[in-house]
Amino acid sequence: MLPLPEPEMSLHVKEFCLVSIVFFLLFISLGTAGADPVARTESICNLGMIKGEAQKSCRVPIPADCSVANFPGYDEPWVDVSKAGRTSCQIDTQQTDWKTKIVGTCDECTSDQCSGRFSVMLNCTHNIPPANPEPATR
Repeated sequence: MLPLPEPEMSLHVKEFCLVSIVFFLLFISLGTAGADPVARTESICNLGMIKGEAQKSCRVPIPADCSVANFPGYDEPWVDVSKAGRTSCQIDTQQTDWKTKIVGTCDECTSDQCSGRFSVMLNCTHNIPPANPEPATR
């Protein structure tokens, strides 16, 4: 079987492609020019419990130059709560202010071991903060 000849691209199509790429790159560079640099980072708090522990909390601090990111496409904070073992974990809405701290709480552990994980995505305008979870106070 003989190979088919490659179709040639017309000069107009090549010019259109080149101009499109140039305008796309220009649009991207103008869209980000003058904008504050934003770094996205994740802050996490983990806690562990043993059977019979009534409740445990941990605090995820939000640095001054950061804010809680919204989940892409939604007007909701980008927060993930997960657990292992027989317990239930949730964001403590009375202690959480969404500006300086987020507090996660896990209820009584009824299995041998339990754990909770609270993960928060942050938008930071300057430096990405170091991982430094603080214990919650009750």
